[in-house]
Amino acid sequence: MSSRILVTGANGFVGKSLCLELFRRGYSIRAAVRDQDNSVLNVETVSVGQININTDWREALSGVDVIVHLAARVHVMNDNVTDEGLAEFRKVNVEGTLNLARQAVDAGIKRFIFISSVKVNGEETIPGLPFTAEDEPAPMDAYGISKREAEDALRRLANETGIETVIIRPPLVYGPGVKANFHNMMRYLDKSIPLPLGAIQNQRSLVALDNLIDLIIT
Repeated sequence: MSSRILVTGANGFVGKSLCLELFRRGYSIRAAVRDQDNSVLNVETVSVGQININTDWREALSGVDVIVHLAARVHVMNDNVTDEGLAEFRKVNVEGTLNLARQAVDAGIKRFIFISSVKVNGEETIPGLPFTAEDEPAPMDAYGISKREAEDALRRLANETGIETVIIRPPLVYGPGVKANFHNMMRYLDKSIPLPLGAIQNQRSLVALDNLIDLIIT
């Protein structure tokens, strides 16, 4: 009998594709979304409303073995690390994540997979030396800081309770349905607008959506 997997943020860019691939591979899936809709096909869906310290996950967690936590308040360009801005990210990414993890412990969940971000590591590296998992985190925006704090809180909870915790820090993800800055760049390319990249000696790590999904499932 396969594990039942709860996917939060299931109607997002990564979440939709993850649910469809899990379904294709024969897993039992429950998709957690903020508002009930039909955007995740062929999957049991439960609406959990806003994600914060008060979210009630009991219905979503019933009978679940593994959680893939994708839901988050995401970063935007030119985030400022102000007390007010960081507090909004913490409500979802730190307090909301830890609330879910604590309820998962109470429900006997075996494994908690947290999709974090390479922004926990920082914004740039020395040329030729990409980030590694062993690097000292150095987040520079409110999103990255909140993700690091969530990671730290999950590690402490794992040490206290024994819940198996997995942390994945993807770089920029690309693939069908991508939005935001990557999509904007594609729009410029479609219009044959020259991009001023010829003189820039820079490299950036990207990950294909299918590869990230394979890693999560593995």
